[in-house]
Amino acid sequence: MRKEGPELIYSNSKFLIRPWQIGDEVTLAQNANNKKIWASLKDIFPYPYTIEDAKTWINLANSKSSTSDFAIVVNGDAVGGIGFIPGEDVYRGNMEIGFWIGEAYWGKGIMTMAVNEMVKWLFDSFQINRIFASVFAFNKGSMRVLEKAGFVLEGKFKKALIKDNQIIDEYIFSILNSKLYH
Repeated sequence: MRKEGPELIYSNSKFLIRPWQIGDEVTLAQNANNKKIWASLKDIFPYPYTIEDAKTWINLANSKSSTSDFAIVVNGDAVGGIGFIPGEDVYRGNMEIGFWIGEAYWGKGIMTMAVNEMVKWLFDSFQINRIFASVFAFNKGSMRVLEKAGFVLEGKFKKALIKDNQIIDEYIFSILNSKLYH
């Protein structure tokens, strides 16, 4: 059974964004099994991150009726992920974006380009007016990625999150659809 969704979101000489595939398990687990990555993501992202976790994730991502979770691939290896959650009901004009990349690829500009391309694709593919991201207060790297991709800080929610038994602030960044708002 073929599900709805693109075969490829973006490709250049550095990386590509495509749906998760059987065969991504080893490089997914190698890149995701990092406490620094886990510390900045929702608790659904496990640590340690095993091959079994990778298999479970790829099966889950591929079981959805339409693709919303994508691999970031460098030289054929799945080294990160980027995806979105559509808003519902009164939030239907919104999408939440989330992303991560293996530590070996930090500071190379890949994630900023990936977020830029995902934002373009989301605004072109869906009738939405806003994309937002939730960032843990200490995650300065993700904040920089979002700012470089044109997102602005909308607000800070004091003591809103609990991660690793620590209560932390949450920062919300967003970008508006420039086709709708000039």
